[in-house]
Amino acid sequence: MVDSRNYVTMVTSEPPEVDWVTLVYRVPRQPSTPRIAIWRRLRALGVAQLGDGVVALPQDARTREHLEWVADRVIEAGGSALLLRSRALSRMDERAMAQAMAQARADEYRHLADLASETVALVTTPSEATRALKRLRKELRAIQRRDYFPPPQRDVAWAAIERLADTLATVQAPATSEASPS
Repeated sequence: MVDSRNYVTMVTSEPPEVDWVTLVYRVPRQPSTPRIAIWRRLRALGVAQLGDGVVALPQDARTREHLEWVADRVIEAGGSALLLRSRALSRMDERAMAQAMAQARADEYRHLADLASETVALVTTPSEATRALKRLRKELRAIQRRDYFPPPQRDVAWAAIERLADTLATVQAPATSEASPS
């Protein structure tokens, strides 16, 4: 996984060369269930969509294993799959791929931060706040798993969730102190 210092480098100067794992695949249209499951899995992985049936992820052991698993599901569904190690030939293309992936995650982080902020305003009971906090933290972890080029919005989302946690602690503290015998 590429850390946030590398993302800043990518935005402001020449990015480091990135090796990619590229999956070229074709899934039969019918039945549609395997095709939809494969599409959902690729979406959950945060792949760069290079074209119809062509996706890529920055190469590391984890991403390679994930795309190998997807390729196996494609074959099981009666389709064809080819995994390739690749590198963009131009820095401009490489930067565009990384920025598109970072922008997609930035949008997700922004949405998560908005949800956390709305939840802070709507918290009425400690149990509601606890459930909301767990759900938002789970979603944050899910986004981070597919975040290969972390954008600044990651920190904003994290801070919004922490504000919710602080609000939860404040809401629960008075209830706890009122319930304790004096």
